[in-house]
Amino acid sequence: MQTNLPTTSIKSQTTAHRVRSIVGGSLGNLVEWYDWYVYSAFTLYFAGAFFPDGNQTVQLLNATGVFAVGFLMRPIGGWLMGAYADKHGRKAALTLSVMMMSIGSLVIAICPGYKQIGIAAPIILTLARMIQGISVGGEYGTSATYLSEMAGRKRRGFYSSFQYVTLIAGQLIALGVLVLLQQAFLSDRQLHDWGWRIPFGIGSVLAISVMYLRRTLQESVVLTSHQSISTRGTIRELARHPKAVFTVVGLTLGGTVAFYTFTTYMQKFLVITSGFTKSQATMISALTLVMFMLIQPLFGILSDKIGRKPMLMGFGVCGTLATVPILITLGHTKDFWTAFALIMAALIITSGYTSINAVVKAELFPAHVRALGVGFPYGLAVSVFGGTAEPLALVFKQENHQEWFYWYVTLCVFLSLVVYALMRDTKRHSKIEEEQLLNPPQRKGL
Repeated sequence: MQTNLPTTSIKSQTTAHRVRSIVGGSLGNLVEWYDWYVYSAFTLYFAGAFFPDGNQTVQLLNATGVFAVGFLMRPIGGWLMGAYADKHGRKAALTLSVMMMSIGSLVIAICPGYKQIGIAAPIILTLARMIQGISVGGEYGTSATYLSEMAGRKRRGFYSSFQYVTLIAGQLIALGVLVLLQQAFLSDRQLHDWGWRIPFGIGSVLAISVMYLRRTLQESVVLTSHQSISTRGTIRELARHPKAVFTVVGLTLGGTVAFYTFTTYMQKFLVITSGFTKSQATMISALTLVMFMLIQPLFGILSDKIGRKPMLMGFGVCGTLATVPILITLGHTKDFWTAFALIMAALIITSGYTSINAVVKAELFPAHVRALGVGFPYGLAVSVFGGTAEPLALVFKQENHQEWFYWYVTLCVFLSLVVYALMRDTKRHSKIEEEQLLNPPQRKGL
């Protein structure tokens, strides 16, 4: 029977090799996302350095606008790096992406401010974020593909959940560096003047270290036919899977808006809407992220038992019903633990998406276009919806219509719910499993 699946095969791995490769890939992912989220964590401190004096909300709006520009580069990164990963291997693409992230962080760390070089400062900042956007756009698709391919059938949801464990850990470490500098080393004035440069310098050094670590990773798939050299990682080949591409966009829409609303934006929301101090907002964000990170593998395990679709449906239904009440209540609370509980409730709901979104997308595509298929449409959805969540929220805040943003988040989650209801459960209809059945690897103690 004719099939287009056996163009690659899953590389033979022992259990120890799988774990070692997943840990190695995850550590690199952690550093990548630390570098990405340091920008958001320290925006409150460096916004004034790159933009003229003015209203704090306006400065934040300018800085988060640059954050959104970085997001606009993510589909380009998903396209370029995804194609590179499908043609030349996951390891090569992962190494290149972390090198680009290091360059972006270093540029931000040493760039003079607006008072020193004028308009050149925000321009350089924007260019650095564009480089980082390409890097992280390629990182997502490639690492999601790599972790999903390395995991065994029975634990694929569990192992792939570590992509968001390390993603959240990167964000958490960024906040941890902020808390440490706030509480132990620098005054508020010092953080505004120069202390915000420290975390970007740290990120650049860590990224260089991880670049060498990634060079030792083992590949998750191997090329088995000459024909696949010309078809791997091309837009033309990806166009043969339109349903899978639109499914990635649809299932990402609500998840990415909810994720960025209740993680990166929450620190600012607690300050400018709820009225918490910067240090209180940072601590609440850090505590919720710790819990959010720890529950990802639990949701991943659950998906291995009951399937991916029930998890996504749970997120869609609960997110549609609970988002507006949670945000309205959160905007009026002044109590530390009430704010923690409300954000945590939202993040538990969002875990139905975050814990399994990597494996769901990877299971939709054959191996020869998997990194491109995961990274490119995901990057498009994140750049349009995830990257604009903060700026849109701040615009509504500036116009005294912040509740409109609450309904916007709800609408996005509902639209994804429609997609979840119509799609097949990828645990039971997995392209990865089909390839393994057609091209079984030589078992080595698995």
